[in-house]
Amino acid sequence: MIRCIAVDDEPLALKQIEHYASQVPYIDLVACCNNAARAFEVIAENDIDAVFVDINMPDLSGLEFIKQLAAPPLVVFTTAYENYALDGFKVGAVDYLLKPFNLEEFRQACAKLLDRLKLNNREEHGENTDYIVDDEIYIKADYKIVRIDVENIHYVEAMSEYLKIHMIDGQRPVTVLMSMKKIEERLPSNRFMRIHRSYIINLRCIREVNKNHVDIGTQNSLPIGDLYKDNFLAHVNRRFLSK
Repeated sequence: MIRCIAVDDEPLALKQIEHYASQVPYIDLVACCNNAARAFEVIAENDIDAVFVDINMPDLSGLEFIKQLAAPPLVVFTTAYENYALDGFKVGAVDYLLKPFNLEEFRQACAKLLDRLKLNNREEHGENTDYIVDDEIYIKADYKIVRIDVENIHYVEAMSEYLKIHMIDGQRPVTVLMSMKKIEERLPSNRFMRIHRSYIINLRCIREVNKNHVDIGTQNSLPIGDLYKDNFLAHVNRRFLSK
């Protein structure tokens, strides 16, 4: 998942981005901010990968907002004024959406964010494949080859000799004859973790951790197995903010 925020002083513009973001499986819209001051707070309190920000805002423009960030996330500028495009790209914007933009244009901007994020991960971590986010995997299921977007995988459930791959966007789960070890080796370890002999979860889908269970937005919380508890809790503790 790409964790994003939207910054715009127009409520309708924020609602549009919120609606569009819900249509892109790998986009997690963490917050909608109606001014730069609130956006500064959200970025300080959360791990944010990207920001959709209007350029022409009162008090502090989107351009000035980005320039004031010590380590700015990836940026997509949104504005009704075409003449700002050059200024936007001068500060390293990934894309520039001219209002009013449609869902397909928003999807294209999100795809550019995903490509840039993958490139940044490769440059930062070299050839360490733990940090390389593959776009897709192909598996044999139901006598045919099925393509799966890795970012769309919600969790993997073991069922005897079979695996059931559940999707974030609500698509029908894919059942495949495969071992947990095999798919665990294939999925990027910075995004997916085995928490039980029967479950691998998408770490970006975690909502709550409660004793020996984790809530990832399913009907029932998933158990954390004793063999996997230390590794999972270490992941949580590395990101835990204390008082």
